Order: sequence, then structure tokens, then C-alpha cells
Amino acid sequence: MLRARPEVLVLLGILLSLLLDPTGGQDSFSLTWEVQRYDGWFNNLRHHERGAAGSRLQRLVPANYADGVYQALEEPLLPNPRRLSNAATRGSSGRPSGRNRTVLGLFFGYHVLSDLVSVEKSGCPAEFLNIHIPPGDPVFDRDQSGDVVLPFQRSRWDPETGQSPSNPRDLTNEVTGWLDGSAIYGSSHSWSDELRSFSGGELASGPDPAFPRAAQAPLLMWTPPDPTTGRRGPRGLYAFGAERGNREPFLQALGLLWFRYHNLWAQKLASRYPLWGDEELFQHARKRVIATYQSRKFRGHPLVLTKRPLNASPHISPTPASSLNSFTASLIPHFRNASCHFQMVLNEGFGSSPALRVCNSYWIRENPNLNSSQAVNQLLLGMASQISELEDSTVVEDLRDYWPGPGKFSRTDYVASSIQRGRDMGLPSYSQALQALGLKIPRNWSDLNPKVDPQVLEATAALYNQDLSRLELLPGGLLESHGDPGPLFSTIVLDQFVRLRDGDRYWFENSRNGLFSPEEIAEIRSTTLRDVLVAVTSVDPDTLQPNVFIWQNGAPCPQPQQLTTEDLPPCVPMTEIHYFEGSGPGFGITIVALCCLPLVSLLISGVVAYFRGRERKKLQRKGKESVKKEAASDGLSAMEWPGPRERGYPVTIQLLPDRRLQVVDRRLSVLRTIQLQPPQQVNLILSSNRGCRALLLKIPKEYDLVLLFNSQEERGAFVQHLRGFCENWSLGLEVAEMSEYELFRKAVTKEQRERILEVFFRHLFAQVLDINQVDAGTLLLDSSQKVREALTCELSRAEFAESLGLKPQDMFVESMFSLADKDGNGYLSFREFLDVLVVFMKGSPEDKSRLMFTMYDIDGNGFLSKDEFFTMMRSFIEISNNCLTKTQLAEVVESMFRESGFQDKQELTWEDFHFMLRDHDSELRRTQLCVRGGGGGVGDIFKPNISARVSFIGMGHGEVPPASHCCRAGVPPPRLYTEALQEKMQRGFLAQKLQQYKRFVENYRRHIVCVAVFSAICAGLFVERAYYYAFASPPSGIAQTTFVGIILSRGTAASVSFMFSYILLTMCRNLITFLRETFLNRYVPFDAAVDFHRWIAMAAVVLAILHSAGHVVNVYIFSVSPLSLLACIFPSVFVNDGSKLPQKFYWWFFQTVPGMTGVLLLLVLAIMYVFASRHFRRRSFRGFWLTHHLYILLYVLLIIHGSFALIQLPRFHIYFLVPALIYMGDKLVSLSRKKVEIGVVKAQLLPSGVTHLEFQRPQGFEYKSGQWVRIACLALGTNEYHPFTLTSAPHEETLSLHIRAVGPWTTRLRETYSLPTGDSSAKYPKLYLDGPFGEGHQEWHKFEVSVLVGGGIGVTPFASILKDLVFKSSLGSQMLCKKIYFIWVTRTQRQFEWLADIIREVEENDRQDLVSVHIYITQLAEKFDLRTTMLYICERHFQKVLNRSLFTGLRSITHFGRPPFERFFCSLQEVHPKVRKIGVFSCGPPGMTKNVEKACQLINQQDQAHFVHHYENF
Repeated sequence: MLRARPEVLVLLGILLSLLLDPTGGQDSFSLTWEVQRYDGWFNNLRHHERGAAGSRLQRLVPANYADGVYQALEEPLLPNPRRLSNAATRGSSGRPSGRNRTVLGLFFGYHVLSDLVSVEKSGCPAEFLNIHIPPGDPVFDRDQSGDVVLPFQRSRWDPETGQSPSNPRDLTNEVTGWLDGSAIYGSSHSWSDELRSFSGGELASGPDPAFPRAAQAPLLMWTPPDPTTGRRGPRGLYAFGAERGNREPFLQALGLLWFRYHNLWAQKLASRYPLWGDEELFQHARKRVIATYQSRKFRGHPLVLTKRPLNASPHISPTPASSLNSFTASLIPHFRNASCHFQMVLNEGFGSSPALRVCNSYWIRENPNLNSSQAVNQLLLGMASQISELEDSTVVEDLRDYWPGPGKFSRTDYVASSIQRGRDMGLPSYSQALQALGLKIPRNWSDLNPKVDPQVLEATAALYNQDLSRLELLPGGLLESHGDPGPLFSTIVLDQFVRLRDGDRYWFENSRNGLFSPEEIAEIRSTTLRDVLVAVTSVDPDTLQPNVFIWQNGAPCPQPQQLTTEDLPPCVPMTEIHYFEGSGPGFGITIVALCCLPLVSLLISGVVAYFRGRERKKLQRKGKESVKKEAASDGLSAMEWPGPRERGYPVTIQLLPDRRLQVVDRRLSVLRTIQLQPPQQVNLILSSNRGCRALLLKIPKEYDLVLLFNSQEERGAFVQHLRGFCENWSLGLEVAEMSEYELFRKAVTKEQRERILEVFFRHLFAQVLDINQVDAGTLLLDSSQKVREALTCELSRAEFAESLGLKPQDMFVESMFSLADKDGNGYLSFREFLDVLVVFMKGSPEDKSRLMFTMYDIDGNGFLSKDEFFTMMRSFIEISNNCLTKTQLAEVVESMFRESGFQDKQELTWEDFHFMLRDHDSELRRTQLCVRGGGGGVGDIFKPNISARVSFIGMGHGEVPPASHCCRAGVPPPRLYTEALQEKMQRGFLAQKLQQYKRFVENYRRHIVCVAVFSAICAGLFVERAYYYAFASPPSGIAQTTFVGIILSRGTAASVSFMFSYILLTMCRNLITFLRETFLNRYVPFDAAVDFHRWIAMAAVVLAILHSAGHVVNVYIFSVSPLSLLACIFPSVFVNDGSKLPQKFYWWFFQTVPGMTGVLLLLVLAIMYVFASRHFRRRSFRGFWLTHHLYILLYVLLIIHGSFALIQLPRFHIYFLVPALIYMGDKLVSLSRKKVEIGVVKAQLLPSGVTHLEFQRPQGFEYKSGQWVRIACLALGTNEYHPFTLTSAPHEETLSLHIRAVGPWTTRLRETYSLPTGDSSAKYPKLYLDGPFGEGHQEWHKFEVSVLVGGGIGVTPFASILKDLVFKSSLGSQMLCKKIYFIWVTRTQRQFEWLADIIREVEENDRQDLVSVHIYITQLAEKFDLRTTMLYICERHFQKVLNRSLFTGLRSITHFGRPPFERFFCSLQEVHPKVRKIGVFSCGPPGMTKNVEKACQLINQQDQAHFVHHYENF
């Protein structure tokens, strides 16, 4: 590789310096000299970066850090900076300079310092060396709270330093390190361009040509608030080259001086060289001003007068930077005019004063004392004529106590801040600095400076524990100074400026740079600051002394009196801004509002569901309107009072012709019927106060009726009606009055009645079942009196019917009640009920059959006629919803008579009746009376051990296995049953739990593995992001600012991004259907895709909530953090200019892209999740369908939410891209099918709101039995698709669906196909078809034994499976499946008679006995009570005689009640002992599928056949 020669590099640097500094086109050719860059680069041709803006400070002596690298020394190793400030620099003011130095000279030093060094900019990540104020500090802790901490943020450092002790931290200089007028022209080309007018070579001025333009963007002028008034912003401040050029009016005045001087020279040059362009004029004026600036600093300023040779290094060191910044005192400048008249100045809020108070002049806006060029001139003249404070260790209160404060504090301690800055820089100690510079080190504290007050030295020494070696550079340099800077500061300053002069290639005296001729150099040397002042202010030169930096006797203007603080307005004390003040309520309301988004969504969904329900009930309400009008005309309205702790409700009281008083509600549902029989006495109690609206109707042997009317007149009308009613039926009526309070106390409420009935039933069962009185239990308030009251009470017909779970008007209730009511008083006593209950609980089959015989022997002649037998059967059929017609019932009666040989008899004796039941002694023996009890499940407390009525699995066709062959199928006594259970579970408790765990893992190992892998990925993403931002992220300070908030928000963001991306795969129905047929189905439970979708969604929303909670923490912390900290964390959003306050919480929430999209995401999620709940889906599927399509908006918001990159670069696409492409491909497949119109061949309306649709099978449409499709009806719109299972078999030429009308869409679909205009299929509206899609039911053929459980309309997938099975068996196809058990659970067989037709077809074609069908009619009672026993006997008789069911007409067995799945599955293990896996497929209501799942889990805990459950809910 060729090596570049140094000469080439030098030439390249020169060319770059010219190219990077455009000079305005053709004018640049007339600049015959090299133009100095604004940013300081390429001044040194060997080390181009030296002295450039942003370069590091170079150390004269080694760094002094606590760890040798970057950690600053703090307490307790060094004194508290505030205590040190008070001890070393506190003193009285008003002492003049020992050398008669003027204020102008010292502020000129300030201006030069701002040209050379700037280390105030805060570093990133933010590090703090806060100043802890001692308790009771008179300035900063007036309340003596002891918790005041003044913030101090460490300065910006070079990131390449601070890595090791050999490479300690070095701060960076934000301005150029050359004396190049950067305080006038800025330290960058862009800054300079903003200052220029680009006309005539001048700097841009404002409305007044004597002033520059106002500070405005993009200039990053430092614009902190005025600590006196609190005013903020750039208004009233000027655009200077120095970032902090507006800090005091005195620096402003010097900035204005050089601004005018530049424009003055530009105007001179323009008049002298009229052909020069703007760039030539500007650069010539700039180099002249810089040369004058350099000359005056070295040849006129008293601190740097020297005759040393030019042989030093040009680097800026942190040591002189801090020294120059510290060697100042409080200055109180005067204003004077050209005639040496010192003027009064205006002070806002304090009137006038002899001079400006520095502490009240920091960052002042629109200073009334500097509102004109004349005022500026007077300030400059006053500064040139006023002697400054004495150069000693005393720093008066304007700087020490009232320096402009950082952040939320308006004031701080300048000396303490300077001490902290020295520690931040790692400055050496005072002794180390002396030794490094070859100066004498004092032996003790008294040798430090004999002129310093001994008390000051003692106080300072005490803070350093009398250890002089620990004394820091800044306090030591101040203590050694008196009249002149001490040896240390003098040496440092002199060394620094000499190196600046000698190392500057563009120094005006360097004849080799070609900037000036010898004559021009001589002219510049002779130009003094007095000449500059005279040229700018146009004053008489005689009004100024020759050296404006020194006042001497004989000067044109006399020295004014040296002022003290007593002569001036007091300093405005410190104020503290609480960033979050006033935001607390709004922040809380915002958080509550965000938390209420789900409630708002829930309210909206409730409104939608309400209107959907109202639409559904519209016809039903129309049918009831006429009934309501009739009821309103026949009854009287009132409010029923149910009890003291319950709310009343409106009722209507009807007085019926058959001596009945009926209470109905608004819906005309009968709440209560009171039967009044003569000579019954009716007691009526009326309230006598509070409007006389209450009425108490005492009902003997029942709870009372308490009514509240709207007025006394309405109550009087009811009393008149009741009086006439009683007279008409010869009923006694007694009326009394009492106060309303006493009336309520006297009333027997329904709750009190239920307590009485509870005691009644407890003692009733205690006697029947021989239960100990203590075991029977009593109420907490039971006493012998209460028990006697309960046992003497009598049950009404309504209470008796309620105890049986029946209606009072049922024929069975009337028969049973009439039989038990031996005294005929219309009520059942304890003894009467006990007699009936004993027969059912302990009676023999003969006793029970005799009781039945007596119940239905209506005429009491001792015989049961055919009509009475028919009536008995009718009372039983009532509980099955009258599922048999009269003809069918008559056929059953005749068949039973004929089978028993009584076909010639018209009446039966009891012996004949019992003979008819001869084959059912076991059923009668188990027959009982199902009593619910009065008030809270008494029947459940005392229910006996009863078993199933029948074994459900046949060993052969129609053969019933013995009870011992089925686990838990028999009915052993409780002890024997318990022993048998112990015999099967010999393991201990832990062993049982371990076995259950093993079986659970075996049952769901695929699900567990998939969930574990997915959860591990999510957890890994969370941990990776949390660890990254906590410990490994690029230093920005965010982890130190909000540790919990950032790891919570970033970790959950990664997990949520992954979840919301890969949740799309669970909805790729076509892909899942395809993968189900691959080997992957062995490892991935594709059947659980929807459940996995719900699980991911719930986990994602939990993490989204945690993500939001993390951001709530972040928003709060960011709202109370200073802008200097936020500028480090969010450099692309915030710029710290000292003026701006942290953004309020609402800015983060509602005015940023991430915040606003985050709020919208929460709203979208709330809507989607609420509308996707099962409760709402059942009420408005369309609402679920529409709101779930918000997923498109969800993903758009997610992409936008992360694209703003506040904290990190966008990462969502990393997770989203692959799943999105797969999902889009899957959707394209579906869309390619959706737009094909399918003609409907046949439409049939079936009972129970079922619509049967048969439509054309598209070409190439292949599916399997058990699969489902999605359809849209063109007549109802093409955007709403609904899923339905195919009921046709794969071998059939057409497709068919059975759709039940349960919602608005299915109801409208039924109406659409209800009235075809002709027989042609073209008359039916066409369909769009999407599918087929797979589900678990299609895997029925993979098991040797399969159980199909269908509930309600959930039987549709099994219709296809049953037909497919029989078809394949008829063809002799080889199938793994050898046996199918189909369990059909329905309220009544009339609901789905179409399925009965399919089952009948299966029965006719099933030659190999592959299918065993069991039908459960759940409308009947589940227990073996009297009614179901007789129905069971009739059903078995019908099955035996005609080989078909009495209810369904099928050969399948019909059961009454709900299927006992656990015992059913247990018997399957005995019937098929060699089968190791049995498939269970259920579809129906969630309650049913949960029961099946629970039974499978219980059976799978045993070491026998394993049940694999697949289910679908609707």
C-alpha cells in the first residue's frame, strides 16, 4: 500500500479548510490568504483536531479521581462544598482592588474566557455530583428541613477516555481552544452563518442597527430563566457567538461592543473597497477584529502581560480553565455619561439605585437600562471608570449565594459549584499542582497566605482535618491570592496564554500566515480597547483614561464611591419549581380514564347487546301487549315490600273468580297465588302514618303480603275491591291500623318463612333418614320455641310444588297433594308430609305402587280405569313437554294392557297394577321423591346415595353388563363403596398427586411443550431486553433514571411484539388444515389453535397492561426530570437550552406519536377483547366480527408506535414480517374461494328454528367428515362470514348445513330462505363459501373406539361422521375405528328431529353394529323420582314390544336426565379392556364440554385406557 507523504496531508488540510468554508462564489478568489475555520480544525497541521470545538482538554498534571479513572472525590474524603464555600470565601464587600483594576478589565476577562473554554454543557449519560446543603443554611434551607440538595450535573467528557487509570476521563471543550473570536463569531460555520446578514460583510442586526438580532432557532443560545422574575425563552436576548453571552448585562455590553466594532470595520472596508463582495468584506473585518481582540488580551490585559518567548504548546488545560473561571468577585457596575456623571439605574420592583446589582441582573430580559445604544455606551463607560473588588479569597454573596441555579432551583452557590466542577474535572490538589509546576509548597496553613484572616484559615483547615495535602486547587488558589493572583494562579494563567499565542498558526503577529503586513501588525499592536470604545461609542477620547483596564489618579473621570450591599436592592431569594405541581389531579384522572377504557368498551358492548336483544324480542313483546292491557284492566298496581334489606318491585294484584288472589310482575309472570277458602278469616292491617300508603295482608300458614301504593286513594280502592271480593265468597275480613314501622315489624316476610321451612325440612329428613338431631343442624337462632313453630307450620300447594321443583298447576302436583292432604284443608302438615316421604324413602315396591294407585284412583272406588290410567300417564308426560300426542299415548296404554294380558279389562285392581310393574321392582325400590327443600338446598344436604338407572354400554346388542363390571356403576352401601375406593387407591397422598401429574402430562404433553416453548421465547425476549437496558445499552442514563419503568416497558414490548406477530399463525385456517395431515400433527396440537389464540391474546393483554404500567412510571419520572437529563436520554427530541421545563405528562400521552398511538392501542384492545368475550359473542356475533377486524388498525398502530424510535430503533418488523407474509398468503387462498357464487339446491325449514341448506359442491372441493366451512349469504351482505359444520358426508354430491336461528344473522338467513318463489334452485339466494377447515372431530377415524358427544345444535359435525362411517363400512373399507358411541344430549327430541332421521338412516345401514346411540332428554328430572320411574318403565316397555323408543321412534336407547360421563367412560374401560386410547369428541355448550373434559381428566388419573378429548364450543 502506498504511504501518503506529510506534504500531501498538509496540502489536503489546506484545501479542505477552504472547501469547507464557502466564501460566496467568485468573491472567494480575491481572498489571497487562508481563511481560519470557525471550528478550530486544521489550525495545527500536524494534529488537525487540536484546539477544535469538541476536543478534549489536555492535562498539565495527572488526574485526581477517587478510582483513578472517572469517579469524582466526594464526601467524606473531601469537605462539603457549601461548607467549604462559607468557610473560605465568605467576607464583607466594598473593598477596592489593590491594583485599581476596573470592572471592564475583569469582564473583558470573562469574555475572553468564553472565547477559549466552555465546559458547562452537561454530559451524557447524566451523572450528578449534587451539593447537599447543611441543615439550617440561612440562604438555601430557611425552613431547616435538612433535605435541600442543589443539583450539579457533571460536564460532557470525551467517550474515548475514562477507560482505565492510564486513560482517565477528560472533559471536552465545547468552543475552540484558540483566541479566534469564537465568542463573537461562534464556534461553527453554521453558527456564524446565523449571525451574519450576508450583506456588506456585516453581522445581522435587529430593528436597531446597534443591536444584533434576537436569539432564535436554530442558534442554541443558552437561555435559562431570569432568577429574579422567572421569565423564560429567548425573547429579549441577543444572538452572540458565545452560547452564554447574555448571562449578565456586562457581558452583553462587551458582546455588543465587538458586534459594533465588526460592523464598523465592514463599513470602512466597504467604502474603501467598493468592488469587494460580502464574503471578502466579512472575512477582512473578521480577521481585523480577531487580531485586535488578541492584541488587547496580550498587550493590554493586566493578567497576561508578559515578555516570555513564544515557545509553548497551544493546548487548553482544565487547570487554567477552572482558575480563570474562579478568580472573580462580585461586581456592581455604575452607569456614566461622557461628562462623567454617574447615573441612577432602574431596578424592577425596587425603584432606582446608584448601580446595577449583579445578583438581580442574571439573564435579564429586555433590560430597561440597556434599551438603547446610548444606555450601552453609558454602561461601558461606567465599567471603564469603576474599580473592581479586591482580589482576595472573598467572594461576596451575589456569586456565592445568588448565582443562577440549575434545573428547578433559581439560585445556587457559584463557589460550591466551581469546587464541584474541579472535582468533576479530576483536578489535582493544591499541593500536587504546586509541585507539578515547580512552585514552593507551603509547610503549614499559616504559610499559605499571611494576609488571609486566620479565622478563615482555621475554618478551612478544620474542614480538611488540618491536612494541607488534601486542600483542593480552587480553594487553595483563592486563599493564596491577595491584591494579585497568587503564585499558582499567576503561573497557570500565564502559561496557558503564552501557549495559546505561540501555538496559534493564525496569530496576528505571525508574519508567515500572510494575514497582515508589518504595517498592519504595528497598527493592530497600537490599537487599545480605549480606541475600540471611542470608535464604537463616538465619545471624546479625553473622557477615557488611556488604559481602560486600570484606573489611575488623574483619570478624566473621578472614581465613584465604592458601593456595598447596603446601598443596593437586596437579592431576590431562591425559588424552587416543582415540575409536577398542579399535574397530580390531571395525571390521576388520565390514568383512571385509561383504566376505564375496558369499562367504556363494556358499556358500548352492553348497549349493542341491548339493542340486539331488543330486536330479537320485538315480536315477543308485540304478542304480550294485548295481554298486558288486559292484565292492567283486571288488576291493581302496587309495590311489593319483600323485606327490610331488599328493594321493592312493582306488581299487579289480581282478584280471580275462583277465590284466588294472584300476584304478577311486569312480564305477567305469576309470582304468587293465594288460595282463599271459607270460612278463612282475612286480616288486613293498614298504616296510619307517612302518607297512609302501606297495607299488610296476613295470610295464614304462609308469608304475608306487604304492598305500598302511590297514594292513600289507591290503597282505598284496593281495600274496597278486596272487601267486595270477600263478601262475594263469604270470607271474613278484619281491618286494623298501626304505624308503618310497626306494620313492617309485624309482617312475616318470605325470608322468615324460608327459615321456618328450612327447620321444617331439616327435622323432616332427620326423622325419615334416622339422622341424629345434632347432625340435622338448626339455624343459628334456633330455640325450642322456633322448632315448635317450624314443626307446627303447614305447607301450601305452591310451597309443596316448589319443594318438588314443579309448577303448582301440574297434574302430578294436584294428585300428590290431594293424596297427602288427609284433612283436606288445603295445606300439608308435618305429619302428612312425613307419611308420604316415608313411603318413598323406606317403602317397599308394593307400598310405592299402592301409593301411585291411590293417587290416580280419582273416584276412589278401588279400581284404576283406562281413563284414569291414561290421566296418570298424561301427568308423567307433562314433564317431557308433552312430547307424545294423545294417539301415541293411547297406543302406549293399550300396548301395556295387552302385554300384561289385561286387554279385555277396562279397570285394574291394585294387584293388576302391581303385576304390570313386576319387571321393575329394582327401579321402584330406588324410587324416591326429589325434594329440593325450602330455603337453600336442604335436599342437597340429605340426598341419599343413588346410582344410575341403567348401564349404558351393552356387551352385545341389547345386552346389559352386570354392575360389577363397571367401576362405580353399582350401588354399594356407603361403607362398601368407600372400601372399594380405598382398594383402588392404595397409594399415599403424594403418590396420588404424582400419579395425577404424570397422567396430566401424558394427556397434554403436546400442549405443554408448545406452551412451554412459546412462553420460553417470550420470557427470553423479555429478559434479553430487560438485561440490555439495565446493563448493556449504550450509555444514555435512562436505566439510572427509570430502572423499573424501562426494563418493564422494554421487556414487555419485546414479548408483546412477538405475541401479537405470531398470534396470526393461529388464524391461518388453511395452513392449519394442511399441517393437520402432516407428521407435525404428532407434535403440535393444531386442534387447539383457537384455544392457543385465546391464550396468547390473554397473555398479550396482560403484558400490554404491564407495558402501559411501565410507561406510566416512565412518564411520571420524565415529567419531574430536568431537561438536561432528558436531552441525554432523548437527544433527537429535546435540546437543553437552559430555559425549557420538562414536558408535562399530557405531552407524553397525547402529543407524541408513541404516546398517542399507545392510547389508541389500549382503546382498540379494550374494544376487541370485550367484544370477543363469549358473553357478547352469543348476543351479537356481528359486533364481534366487525370489532375483531380492528386487528388491521391494531397492527398499523403497532408499527407506528415503535417507528418513532424514542428509545430504540424499530424492532417490531423483526417479529412481524414472517407471520404477516404467511397470514397474507393464507388470506389470499381464502379470498380466491370466497368470491365464487354457490347455488342453493334445497332449503328446508325444520322445527326448533333449524334451517337446512343443501347447495352445490364446487369443483375440486374435497373435505373430510367433521370439517367446517364459512358462508356468507349474498342477500345479507358479503362481508359477514359465519362458521358452520358440514352435515353432509364426503361421498355425497352436494353439501349441506343445518343452521339454528339463535341470533340476528341466522334468523334473517332463515327468513331469506323461508319463501322461495319457485321450485328452481336459481330462486334461492346464492352463497359465498370459504373452506373447508379442519378441526379435532375429523380425527375420529384414528381411534379404535371413539365417543361422540353432541349437545343441542352441536350434533352437526357428528351427522357427517355417522353417515361417513356407515358408508365406508358398507363398502368394506378398512378402518382403524371399530366402534363409535354417539351420545346425543337434547332438551327434547323435537328440537332436532332432522337428526333423528339421520340416525334412523344410520341404524338401517349399520349392518356391523358399529354405532351405538344413546339419547338423553334433559328436560326431565335427573333423579329417580316417581315421575321419571314411570316414564322409564313406559319407555322400556315400548322398547321391548316395538324395538323402538317411545319418544324418538328410534332403536336407540333414550334416557331421561343428563349423562353421567364419568361412570360412562369408566364402563368403556371394562367393555374394551385391550384398547389403550379412546377418542372423545364433544361439541355443544361450554357447560357440557367442561363436564366431558372433567370426566376425562378424572378417568385418566387411573392406570387404564387413556381418553383423548377434542372439543368445540358454540
